[in-house]
Amino acid sequence: MFFPIFRQEAATAPPPPIVINKYSDEKLRAIVRRMRERLQVYKEKVVDQYASSPEISPPVNPLKHGDMDIKTRLIDAAWSFVDVLLKPVEDRMDSVLGKTIDPFTDCHYIAWLSLVTLAFNYNTWFVTARLCFPYHTERTIPYWITLDVLADLIYLIDCVIFQPRKQFVKGGDIIVNRVVTKKKYRDSERFKADMLSLIPFDVLYFHFGFRSIFRANRLLKADTFFEFSDRLESIMTKAYIWRVIRTIGYLLFMLHLNACVYYVASDYQGIGKTHWVYSGLGNAYLRCYYHAVRSLINIGGLTEPHTLFEITFQMTNFFTGVFVFSTLIGQMRDVIGAATAGQTYFRSSMDNTVAYMVTNHIPALVQNRVRTWYTYTWDAQGMLDESELLDKMPLVMRTAIAVDINLATFQKIDLFKGCDQQMLVDMLLRLKSIIYLPGDFVVKKVSVVKMTNESIRYVSLVNHC
Repeated sequence: MFFPIFRQEAATAPPPPIVINKYSDEKLRAIVRRMRERLQVYKEKVVDQYASSPEISPPVNPLKHGDMDIKTRLIDAAWSFVDVLLKPVEDRMDSVLGKTIDPFTDCHYIAWLSLVTLAFNYNTWFVTARLCFPYHTERTIPYWITLDVLADLIYLIDCVIFQPRKQFVKGGDIIVNRVVTKKKYRDSERFKADMLSLIPFDVLYFHFGFRSIFRANRLLKADTFFEFSDRLESIMTKAYIWRVIRTIGYLLFMLHLNACVYYVASDYQGIGKTHWVYSGLGNAYLRCYYHAVRSLINIGGLTEPHTLFEITFQMTNFFTGVFVFSTLIGQMRDVIGAATAGQTYFRSSMDNTVAYMVTNHIPALVQNRVRTWYTYTWDAQGMLDESELLDKMPLVMRTAIAVDINLATFQKIDLFKGCDQQMLVDMLLRLKSIIYLPGDFVVKKVSVVKMTNESIRYVSLVNHC
């Protein structure tokens, strides 16, 4: 009685799997099993966000981890003590600067950056000059100390008052909480460079004498100069003026360094011992700077070097001058080219159009009107097609510009009085600035008349300017 049932079950059971390689089959089954377990863990992770991750965490050294915790606590405690000391000063500055500063648009911050840049340039130029030239005398040392302390005070105020207040963008949001901006600044690389630039190596004067080499760490404040340059370019109407001034400053500083090196070389050879070195007469800096100008620019007329040291030094000067001045000239060309790019485009477009009209024998009257249109359009708006500029902006900015420029005029037209404000804004976004000359057709009103043969005839009524 059970035999037919057994025969029926055997007929419906699936055939046994074919195993070609037992080892490979076991490995594949193990992989499938682990993937199922991993999938189950991730399902639990979705349901419970506090579930443990299936990834293996790296081993943690408890002693090292504890040391890091102690170190972090000590640093936090030190900064908390500093914040308590600085709180009265910060509270007083809140009424002047506000809780935080927008580094891109705040005029107070940009003005302050100019002062910090001035202090940085003082250190950059005079540290090298005082290091090479004999400017440290008993009469001048008090003046140098006063200027050094003033520059250091500007550095300190920048690190304590201004930099911790700078707003920044995080996750698309502008962070205006001063506690967060202060922490962001203290965790940055710039803060480390600022702290290194404030280390008072000047106390070594008491042991080694008054030498400006101990102020070389003040040059680590270079980020402020480049930040000031970027901010100034963003607010200037003609930014190429500052770029030209900055490039000329680079050139003058390279000549300054060469003048310092030339004086050191002359002192090494012996001042006044040969015709090539500095003679020792007149103002040492001006004479050496004059030699640097003639040497690096390769003007000629220099005294021929004779010793091996002099020949090597002068050849290095020539090679350096060729490299530096070719770089600066190329940079100056780029600056001037960028400043006149719009005018160059206008002139090229006008010349191409005139050449096209001459080639196709366009009447002189039409050619003169085209030239007049080009000239008047450029004088009126400084570009041929302002839509090319606006198309690169987001919709919100295009809308703001269109509303500020045209909405007041648009509302004066009787046709659009009483219209919805949003409809007016949508129409403003579709406007395109076009300049017409007197006598040009501006508006064409078309009326449609239906004919008996189902054809359509257009009757145009033309309005003139």
